[in-house]
Amino acid sequence: ATSTKMQTPLIMLSKVLLVSSLGAAAAFAPGAMLPATARRTPATSTKMQLWDDGKSQGTGVTAIPFAGRPETPAFDGTWVGDTGFDPLCISGNLDMKFLREAELKHCRVAMLATAGAIAQDLFSFPGAKAVLGDAKMTALHDVAVSKGSMGQMLFWIGIFELFGGVAIVQMCTDETNTRKPGDFG
Repeated sequence: ATSTKMQTPLIMLSKVLLVSSLGAAAAFAPGAMLPATARRTPATSTKMQLWDDGKSQGTGVTAIPFAGRPETPAFDGTWVGDTGFDPLCISGNLDMKFLREAELKHCRVAMLATAGAIAQDLFSFPGAKAVLGDAKMTALHDVAVSKGSMGQMLFWIGIFELFGGVAIVQMCTDETNTRKPGDFG
């Protein structure tokens, strides 16, 4: 009877961890794509109304009026949301596929970090209290650095980045590669 009582919380914990792992993995899943035959191709470039009447996206919009639009092939007015914001002209030096990949990756990591910051304040995870104590938010970061947890996370994330870097290099250098930026599926 005692082993059954101990197994119930462990089974529940394993189910909760499995479901939360699946939820976290869903952040990295590619968006649903319609088949090419079902997608419409616009006759003209995409236009989006912005903050002021009569100003639309594209080559007629300048994000920083005194700086002007960057003169790179990336800002030709065909990208959705193109407002000409690239004050350092980074798009002229790097491949746009790489920049889109980096933007998507940073957004996904920021979403996971936000969820993690909220979760560490709301929930108590098994084993964490013994190692990290009752520290929350920024204090938890300092404790994790002093205990070596952050170094281990940096190591494993670096390993994942090395493997992801291979896919990014192939995407940017091979013209026949059909992989879209941010698509790891």
